[in-house]
Amino acid sequence: MLRPMPTPVFPQATIARKRDGHALSREEIAAFVRGVVEGTWADYQATALLMAVFLRGMTPEETSCLTETMMHSGVVADLTKVPGIKVDKHSTGGVGDKVSLILAPLVAACGVPVPMMSGRGLGHTGGTLDKLESIPGFRVSLALDAYVAQLRRIGVAMIGQTADLVPADRKLYALRDVTATVESIPLICASIMSKKLAEGIDALVLDVKFGRGAFMKEKARARELATAMVAIGRTMGKPTRALLTLMDQPLGRTVGNAVEVAESIEALKGRGPVDLMEVTYALGAHMLLLGGVAADPAAARRRLEKAIHDGSALARFRELIIAQGGDAAVIDNYARLPQAPVVRELAAPASGYVTDVDPMAVAQAALLLGAGRCSVAAAVDHAVGVTDLVKIGEYVPTGGRLCTVHARTDADVTAVRQPLSSAFTIGPAPVSPPPLIDELIE
Repeated sequence: MLRPMPTPVFPQATIARKRDGHALSREEIAAFVRGVVEGTWADYQATALLMAVFLRGMTPEETSCLTETMMHSGVVADLTKVPGIKVDKHSTGGVGDKVSLILAPLVAACGVPVPMMSGRGLGHTGGTLDKLESIPGFRVSLALDAYVAQLRRIGVAMIGQTADLVPADRKLYALRDVTATVESIPLICASIMSKKLAEGIDALVLDVKFGRGAFMKEKARARELATAMVAIGRTMGKPTRALLTLMDQPLGRTVGNAVEVAESIEALKGRGPVDLMEVTYALGAHMLLLGGVAADPAAARRRLEKAIHDGSALARFRELIIAQGGDAAVIDNYARLPQAPVVRELAAPASGYVTDVDPMAVAQAALLLGAGRCSVAAAVDHAVGVTDLVKIGEYVPTGGRLCTVHARTDADVTAVRQPLSSAFTIGPAPVSPPPLIDELIE
């Protein structure tokens, strides 16, 4: 007896159902993802459905289904031969957020394998891959077998998305980027979580930022995103926790690529800025807890601090650089990193206490210098950026340094001087910086 043929899922019908506010079935979502990957859905049809999702939203069940289907649109890494509980971290991005560069080798040095697949910067947020590529020779493109072998050997790998992993996301993100549908929470969840789950992880810690320098400006929206991603992780059988962290001034004292690598190495040497280390230790503690190597947050924090102080975290970063073809001598000689030919200080017009450092103004200045990209295809200048940033609550004298600009030309310094000066507010009375760690969602 012949089986009945499955009912075909037509793009027009799926678009119309979501347009009219209906929940899509698993079959409809699977047909959409498959059509995007195979090219049977035209770009205009895919973008029509993305816009319908943006306007109408998705139920938690739809979002989980979209995530799972995207994850299985390509290869899912098999890390079963890597001993231990594999834990990754993801940040929604901010200004000066170089936490991953410190956190991955630090957590690995504490005995938890860290398979980390990162992205490139776009707009005001920096990208971990761009920062890593400022280390001469560092390769962020690894074949899956090399990725797995490296994890087995040294317990950490930091790579970009391979051609085999989640091909649906590459196509859908490109379409979202040019159709003003990036900010849809279901689409953000599916994009982030499909890539993270395809890495082969066992657990995940999320850094969901809110504030002026974050992708999500409002705390309520950040909490909504964090809660949705934690729920997807739980549904997929991967323990997931999220920290809501404030991004209302640049994190650390540098914004750029090579300059952030240098600051990250300083942090691994035990000389990291207080705010940067606060976020790093908070995220790292939850990674150790999920990785089963610490019994409570206090014990996890002590273990992380010990790995910094005894040099094992720095040693693991050196191993990581060597394993991925980079020049590990940068650890001892920052001059081996790309250097900007023009370095100029920005002076304070009056004495007082720093009451505000606008992260977006600093990010825009770094973007003007060439440290970031306004489009996916744009090139990044690894050498330029901003360093020595003062922090909220610090005192500066008249003529004292607010920051240092690293640029290609004097004209570039002139171009950013006024907008960068506007980032700093000086007042007569001392103020306390706002707390960075806001809420745990698990």
